[in-house]
Amino acid sequence: MAEIKVPELAESITEGSIAQWVKKVGDRIEKGEFIVELETDKVNAEIISEEAGVLTQILAEEGDTVLVGQVIAVVEAGEGAAPAPTAAATPAAPQAAPAPVAAAPVVEETSGERVIASPAARKLAREKGIDLAAVSPVDPQGRVRVQDVAAHGTAPVATPQAAPAAPKAVVAVDESRVTVEKMSRRRQTIAKRLLEVKQSTAMLTTFNEVDMTNVMALRSRKKDQFFESTGSKLGFMSFFTKAVVAALKKYPYVNAQIAGDEIHLNNFYDIGVAVSTEEGLVVPVVRDADRKNFAEIEDSIADLAKKARDKKLGLSDLSGGSFTITNGGVFGSLMSTPIMNGTQAAILGMHSIKKRPVEVDGEVAIRPMMYLALSYDHRIIDGKDSVGFLKTVKELLENPEDLLLNS
Repeated sequence: MAEIKVPELAESITEGSIAQWVKKVGDRIEKGEFIVELETDKVNAEIISEEAGVLTQILAEEGDTVLVGQVIAVVEAGEGAAPAPTAAATPAAPQAAPAPVAAAPVVEETSGERVIASPAARKLAREKGIDLAAVSPVDPQGRVRVQDVAAHGTAPVATPQAAPAAPKAVVAVDESRVTVEKMSRRRQTIAKRLLEVKQSTAMLTTFNEVDMTNVMALRSRKKDQFFESTGSKLGFMSFFTKAVVAALKKYPYVNAQIAGDEIHLNNFYDIGVAVSTEEGLVVPVVRDADRKNFAEIEDSIADLAKKARDKKLGLSDLSGGSFTITNGGVFGSLMSTPIMNGTQAAILGMHSIKKRPVEVDGEVAIRPMMYLALSYDHRIIDGKDSVGFLKTVKELLENPEDLLLNS
């Protein structure tokens, strides 16, 4: 017999949720075969069976939250799919009896239908003696939530318990006016971590603006030659990444992080680049950006963006960044105050390029301008460093030849 457990995926990941079972009880399983997809806050992971046999038990349903090390399925060694489940079912029955799901009258098998419900909804249904299949969910995807069970209220004994939940049920929704959409695990984690950053850091944002005239002119002159010689498209992100690395070297505390009562000054330059996906923002990392030339940076960013869109990012693509760049300008943002990423000390926000009147050599000229925003942890970065960092990025972008010469 082999127990299928939630594996350790990374130090920062302690739980996940069952996204999809690709096998069902009674199916023949080969060693190393993918049987269930686990959704975590960072990536979706495919869990395999380490033993060939028959899948005899599934101990967590789609949508359930599961912890690292938790047993979620059992595979019995055997040759045939038919006899194995039958043989395993008899001895397994005494073990399953104490389990809440086996003892409750609310399991999916009571009606012959498969019901997707949250653990809290199952618990409340067991307490109230309600068949989950009889509950009408508000969720358009059919997931039964605790509010749905509370509103069902068929057992008289459970009436006092239902009363406290009534306010939630009342606030629930008018289906003709509101569409309910369950937050994905990734979106929940994004929300949780952004809130943690806001609450646990002394975040401050400072601004500057950069005249993009010279970068745009250089890019226009060199993009065709660049593509012919490297096979890569020359974008703005390579210029910004190079400018950021140079500024980080000059202001090392912007490339640091706090660990307890220590400041860790990073001597590497792994630059996170925020990428928007259907499931939310992810920040894959361009490794050793200081050692890459313009073409290598462009290729790295393009490759990571494609992997993000195709949901192929691995944990190694997302972990260990020392600084982050986010470009709200691709969505039309003129100015914003980005929130720092994890334990990093700062994040740079790029914005839309807009032609505006500015003073140039004592005269008013119309120039393509971009606002830059640096959000930083004021506990370790002072105003002098934050302003100096932005000023360095600005000066390098306004004199892009310097970046080419130093890359």
